[in-house]
Amino acid sequence: MQKNRLFSLIDKAVFDYHLIERNDRILVGASGGKDSTALIEYLANRSRRPDCGFSFTALNIQTEFGGAIPESIANLFKEWNVDFRVISVDVQGRLKPGKKMNCYWCSTQRRTELNSYAIQNGYNKIALGHHLDDVLETALMNSLHKGELSTMIPSLQYEKYPVTIIRPLYYAMEKLIIEHAKERGYYGYTCTCTFQDNSTRKDARAKLSALTENNPVLKQHLFDALMNVNISYLPKKQS
Repeated sequence: MQKNRLFSLIDKAVFDYHLIERNDRILVGASGGKDSTALIEYLANRSRRPDCGFSFTALNIQTEFGGAIPESIANLFKEWNVDFRVISVDVQGRLKPGKKMNCYWCSTQRRTELNSYAIQNGYNKIALGHHLDDVLETALMNSLHKGELSTMIPSLQYEKYPVTIIRPLYYAMEKLIIEHAKERGYYGYTCTCTFQDNSTRKDARAKLSALTENNPVLKQHLFDALMNVNISYLPKKQS
């Protein structure tokens, strides 16, 4: 496959964390956005390598919010010979009495459908399009709202299910993904759902931007700090 900065970073994450292994059957969450589309493009290119050894399917969870995946993106999947499928979910119809619709609920329901589809159809891994900025935002959210230093990890094996979550874009900053998507001609599609305005992630994104001044060097340092924890110089909780 043709090398570029983004694909090289994905290759590194795949190698460092053994994200893709021989005989893997991978289900990819396809939203139509830049992140999942870049991930699918990478997998389509990687699958053409002589030593491929894995297969994957792109699955779009269509809800009553946000509309269908753009035809231009679906056409790209055809061009890349991607096995692409769509299932529909009534997200609002699943709300419990007295509960209000929000971005978190929609996201949870779509993730539930991905998990169920993977288990029912024999996929052992689910690939998500979370990138380095998402990792940092999650660390801020958990620190500020939970009082806990934790974040997304590149590979997560479920305890109760025979499925592993992988995040091949783990080392990639959003800025690089945007540049790549623009170069490839598929940048621009975003979720139009009004409920996304209620998301705490939007606030975390603003906080991360203010904290790092969108400086990629500072973002990288913050990311590196998550893997370079000096416990000796952190306070210990007293019993």
